[in-house]
Amino acid sequence: MDKVVSSSAEAVADIPDGATLAVGGFGLCGIPSVLIAELQSTGVRDLECISNNCGVDDWGLGLLLAGGQIRRMVSSYVGENKEFARQYLSGELEVELTPQGTLAEKLRAGGAGIAGFWTRTGVGTQIADGGLPWRYDDAGNIAVASPAKETRTFAVASRQADGTTVTEDHEFVLEEAIATDFALVRAWKGDRHGNLVFRTTSRNFNPLCAMAGRVTIAEVEELVEPGDLDPDAIHLPGIYVQRVVPLTPEQAADKRIEKRTVTSTTDSTKAGA
Repeated sequence: MDKVVSSSAEAVADIPDGATLAVGGFGLCGIPSVLIAELQSTGVRDLECISNNCGVDDWGLGLLLAGGQIRRMVSSYVGENKEFARQYLSGELEVELTPQGTLAEKLRAGGAGIAGFWTRTGVGTQIADGGLPWRYDDAGNIAVASPAKETRTFAVASRQADGTTVTEDHEFVLEEAIATDFALVRAWKGDRHGNLVFRTTSRNFNPLCAMAGRVTIAEVEELVEPGDLDPDAIHLPGIYVQRVVPLTPEQAADKRIEKRTVTSTTDSTKAGA
């Protein structure tokens, strides 16, 4: 099945107001920047986005945030976006902060058809006990707080350095899987059937977000024909992808980083002296 669509505009045209979106990338690495920019131009609103972070003030999901198009974020790290902090603290944005590994597993579980899982991460904190601020009001009071989650004690066996096995009781918290209406991801290479290959660190949240989306849209830097990809090198099979958007060379090359640190010529000369 040929899943290539003619344009990014066609790919996101049916994403409605109020949709849930899983968005791949880590920081600005591997983010589907072309699809995000296209979504910005549609004016769609009240989105709930699940992503490791929310871009920066002028790039990535930060574009949707600046336009008031995001109602709720489920994220792990949000420290690079001043507008994000402003909206959250002023009560304009609801935020569910989630431990990074837990967020990754929630997305993977959603794609695998698993309803939930038990983890020790968050036990004894507001993640499990509830009370984590999700939304403030305009006066700075907590308007919506996270609910308490179900916990349970399991006997866990661990092997010791001397080779013996010790069984101990540990408390776990139940985390529910995430499945979204749509997913937006970016791949290094992809074929017309939707099989994808991610390059280096962009193989982080992209495969997991793609799995979680009921309709997954992938922008690919290089489109190849079916059979050109080594089956053993495919990171995400096409069964998880419904639409493929090939990028132009200019779009593929437009990549940014959050912070750039450079050494001046003077400093370099002194260091080598």
